[in-house]
Amino acid sequence: MHRILLAEDNRLNQLVAIGALNHLDCEVEVVDCGAKAVEACVNGAFDAVLMDIMMPDMDGYQATAKIREAEAGGRRTPIIGLSARAMDGDRETALDAGLDDYLTKPLREEQLRAAFDRWIDVGAATPT
Repeated sequence: MHRILLAEDNRLNQLVAIGALNHLDCEVEVVDCGAKAVEACVNGAFDAVLMDIMMPDMDGYQATAKIREAEAGGRRTPIIGLSARAMDGDRETALDAGLDDYLTKPLREEQLRAAFDRWIDVGAATPT
């Protein structure tokens, strides 16, 4: 079972993501803003973070930068950006900001499975 942090401020989007993650046999911790995502990553270990790009108080790019600062010299947690936008260049902007991948909403289970196949070592789940 993989531990996933979901940083998403919209309740409906949280429910969609949680449903898909449950089908993928993941344990999910949910936070509703970037500051809480940073705190959760600093205080806990996750196999991956699903990071909404547009959140109040601290957006996904800012939160990712803070997480990367905290990880300096240590384990790098895969951070997968989530956005309802699908504009040209958004993926490149996300990758340049330190995210490892970028998915568009609404999330689909197949998208998540493919991203996890790219970024999570299947045999190395974080202990719960």
